[in-house]
Amino acid sequence: MENQEVMVVYSWTAKEGKSEELKNIYKEVKDQMKANEPGALKVECYFDSSQNKLVVMDLFADANAVGFHLGTTAAGHFENLLAIAIPGEFLFCGDVPEEMKEAAKGMGLNATFAPNIFGFEKMLNQ
Repeated sequence: MENQEVMVVYSWTAKEGKSEELKNIYKEVKDQMKANEPGALKVECYFDSSQNKLVVMDLFADANAVGFHLGTTAAGHFENLLAIAIPGEFLFCGDVPEEMKEAAKGMGLNATFAPNIFGFEKMLNQ
């Protein structure tokens, strides 16, 4: 079966003095996704303190799960995020329908949409 997963990698640069607030919002986002979004498979957050930049990697089961996230958790935090941080590029990796592309662009996201062309997954012995 073809891989339907969609990975979204993006960043936010905190405005002056807003780094901790940005991290705290994303702690809430992570908790909400874990509790309320069955299609959200993984969330990882990284922080570059030299640039006050939060880098996020979200992994979703499919494009429907991405759409659900954008319409619920993301929508609930987007306005607060824009008040304290500057969005970077959003990389949508996987198959994303045209209407979702238009919705992301409508939110003002600097978005790149790249379908999977090849790769591999190695399972380590546990």
